[in-house]
Amino acid sequence: MSNESSTQVQNLEHHECWALLRTVSVGRLAVLVDGRPDIFPVNFTVDGGTLVFRTSQGTKLSAASGDAPVAVEADGVDPGTGLAWSVVIKGTAALVKSTEEVLETSRLYLFPWQAGRKDAFVRITPDSVTGRRFKVTDPMTWWTQISGSAKASQE
Repeated sequence: MSNESSTQVQNLEHHECWALLRTVSVGRLAVLVDGRPDIFPVNFTVDGGTLVFRTSQGTKLSAASGDAPVAVEADGVDPGTGLAWSVVIKGTAALVKSTEEVLETSRLYLFPWQAGRKDAFVRITPDSVTGRRFKVTDPMTWWTQISGSAKASQE
């Protein structure tokens, strides 16, 4: 029923990944907290070959400072073409500290969705940038006889 071209995944070039990241402002930040992975939504902006986000004191800031290893994933879909994309950046995060850097960073268009003081700027410098593009599968492809059945209370 489905043809090969509808299931192909296209690996994105480095410049395509950065261009796509510039089209969105929200991603998911993956960090280690007490030796366990955790993930947070963040508003970010591209600044040169880095990502920057604002935050306040707390788990995100603690886990994403001091050259901590992190990953950020962002994605999107073009409803007109049905093509989805996903970009993952892996690298290190560090608090923006110098006065000059803070002044430069504060000029970025970076508007957190959540209210409250977000005085800390964190810059993620990538070690790797990867992305892929693929056709969104029609939901009926995965539909089964039990897809519409009642769920147990734990679900």
